[in-house]
Amino acid sequence: MATVTFRDETATGKPVAELAVDGLPGRMSVRELIRLRVREEVARHKARPRDRFNGLVRPDDAETALNGYRLREPRRIDWERQADMAEQAFLANGYFVLTGDRQIEDLDEQIDLTAAPDLVFIKLVALVGG
Repeated sequence: MATVTFRDETATGKPVAELAVDGLPGRMSVRELIRLRVREEVARHKARPRDRFNGLVRPDDAETALNGYRLREPRRIDWERQADMAEQAFLANGYFVLTGDRQIEDLDEQIDLTAAPDLVFIKLVALVGG
Protein backbone atom coordinates (compact mmCIF):
# COMPACT_ATOMS: atom_id res chain seq x y z
CA MET A 1 0.00 0.00 0.00
CA ALA A 2 1.18 3.47 -0.86
CA THR A 3 0.67 7.00 0.42
CA VAL A 4 0.32 9.87 -2.01
CA THR A 5 0.76 13.54 -1.20
CA PHE A 6 -1.16 16.06 -3.28
CA ARG A 7 0.55 19.43 -3.04
CA ASP A 8 -0.64 22.71 -4.53
CA GLU A 9 2.06 25.19 -5.45
CA THR A 10 2.22 28.55 -7.14
CA ALA A 11 3.94 28.85 -10.51
CA THR A 12 7.05 30.00 -8.62
CA GLY A 13 7.09 26.84 -6.48
CA LYS A 14 5.65 28.29 -3.27
CA PRO A 15 3.61 25.62 -1.42
CA VAL A 16 -0.03 26.59 -0.91
CA ALA A 17 -1.76 23.45 0.42
CA GLU A 18 -1.03 19.78 0.99
CA LEU A 19 -3.18 16.68 1.37
CA ALA A 20 -1.93 13.13 2.06
CA VAL A 21 -3.96 9.97 1.41
CA ASP A 22 -2.71 6.54 2.42
CA GLY A 23 -3.73 2.94 1.78
CA LEU A 24 -3.52 3.24 -2.00
CA PRO A 25 -2.42 0.61 -4.52
CA GLY A 26 1.12 0.91 -5.89
CA ARG A 27 -0.03 2.17 -9.31
CA MET A 28 -2.89 4.46 -10.31
CA SER A 29 -3.76 6.54 -13.34
CA VAL A 30 -3.62 10.32 -13.12
CA ARG A 31 -7.39 10.35 -13.75
CA GLU A 32 -7.94 8.07 -10.73
CA LEU A 33 -5.63 10.20 -8.60
CA ILE A 34 -7.39 13.44 -9.53
CA ARG A 35 -10.78 11.89 -8.80
CA LEU A 36 -9.44 10.53 -5.49
CA ARG A 37 -8.10 13.94 -4.54
CA VAL A 38 -11.39 15.68 -5.32
CA ARG A 39 -13.43 13.04 -3.46
CA GLU A 40 -11.20 13.49 -0.41
CA GLU A 41 -11.48 17.31 -0.56
CA VAL A 42 -15.26 17.12 -0.71
CA ALA A 43 -15.39 14.55 2.11
CA ARG A 44 -13.30 16.82 4.32
CA HIS A 45 -15.55 19.76 3.46
CA LYS A 46 -18.63 17.67 4.25
CA ALA A 47 -17.17 16.74 7.65
CA ARG A 48 -16.77 20.46 8.49
CA PRO A 49 -19.14 22.48 6.27
CA ARG A 50 -18.22 26.12 5.90
CA ASP A 51 -18.90 28.92 3.46
CA ARG A 52 -15.41 28.41 1.98
CA PHE A 53 -14.25 25.41 -0.04
CA ASN A 54 -10.56 24.73 -0.55
CA GLY A 55 -10.27 22.45 -3.53
CA LEU A 56 -8.77 21.86 -6.92
CA VAL A 57 -11.66 23.36 -8.89
CA ARG A 58 -14.36 25.93 -8.18
CA PRO A 59 -17.76 24.49 -7.29
CA ASP A 60 -20.79 25.66 -9.26
CA ASP A 61 -22.15 28.98 -8.02
CA ALA A 62 -19.05 29.82 -5.95
CA GLU A 63 -16.79 32.84 -6.12
CA THR A 64 -13.02 32.70 -6.31
CA ALA A 65 -11.48 33.94 -3.06
CA LEU A 66 -8.00 34.03 -1.61
CA ASN A 67 -6.85 30.41 -1.13
CA GLY A 68 -10.18 28.83 -2.02
CA TYR A 69 -13.71 29.43 -3.18
CA ARG A 70 -16.46 31.20 -1.27
CA LEU A 71 -19.84 29.51 -1.28
CA ARG A 72 -22.89 31.71 -0.99
CA GLU A 73 -23.94 29.47 1.89
CA PRO A 74 -22.57 26.24 3.34
CA ARG A 75 -23.95 23.41 1.23
CA ARG A 76 -23.37 19.89 0.03
CA ILE A 77 -20.92 19.61 -2.86
CA ASP A 78 -21.25 16.78 -5.39
CA TRP A 79 -17.80 15.15 -5.54
CA GLU A 80 -18.51 13.45 -8.88
CA ARG A 81 -19.45 16.77 -10.51
CA GLN A 82 -16.30 18.32 -9.02
CA ALA A 83 -14.18 15.41 -10.29
CA ASP A 84 -15.63 15.75 -13.80
CA MET A 85 -14.85 19.48 -13.74
CA ALA A 86 -11.32 18.72 -12.52
CA GLU A 87 -10.74 16.34 -15.44
CA GLN A 88 -12.01 18.95 -17.89
CA ALA A 89 -9.82 21.63 -16.30
CA PHE A 90 -6.78 19.35 -16.70
CA LEU A 91 -7.60 18.79 -20.38
CA ALA A 92 -8.09 22.54 -20.89
CA ASN A 93 -4.74 23.34 -19.21
CA GLY A 94 -6.39 24.98 -16.21
CA TYR A 95 -3.70 23.37 -14.07
CA PHE A 96 -0.90 20.95 -14.58
CA VAL A 97 0.47 18.07 -12.57
CA LEU A 98 4.10 17.26 -11.85
CA THR A 99 5.53 14.06 -10.47
CA GLY A 100 9.22 14.06 -9.74
CA ASP A 101 10.67 16.53 -12.25
CA ARG A 102 8.27 15.83 -15.07
CA GLN A 103 4.90 17.14 -16.17
CA ILE A 104 2.06 14.66 -16.65
CA GLU A 105 0.23 15.21 -19.93
CA ASP A 106 -2.18 12.27 -20.14
CA LEU A 107 -5.01 11.47 -17.72
CA ASP A 108 -4.58 7.76 -18.39
CA GLU A 109 -0.85 7.68 -17.59
CA GLN A 110 -0.06 5.24 -14.78
CA ILE A 111 1.94 6.60 -11.85
CA ASP A 112 4.09 4.32 -9.68
CA LEU A 113 3.18 5.63 -6.24
CA THR A 114 5.94 3.66 -4.56
CA ALA A 115 8.57 5.54 -6.61
CA ALA A 116 6.85 8.93 -7.00
CA PRO A 117 4.38 9.45 -4.15
CA ASP A 118 4.17 13.25 -4.50
CA LEU A 119 1.98 14.99 -7.06
CA VAL A 120 2.33 18.74 -7.44
CA PHE A 121 -0.64 20.68 -8.82
CA ILE A 122 -0.02 24.12 -10.28
CA LYS A 123 -3.13 26.09 -11.12
CA LEU A 124 -2.85 28.48 -14.02
CA VAL A 125 -4.50 31.84 -13.61
CA ALA A 126 -5.88 33.71 -16.58
CA LEU A 127 -4.30 37.12 -17.01
CA VAL A 128 -6.53 40.18 -16.94
CA GLY A 129 -6.94 41.48 -20.47
CA GLY A 130 -5.18 38.45 -21.94
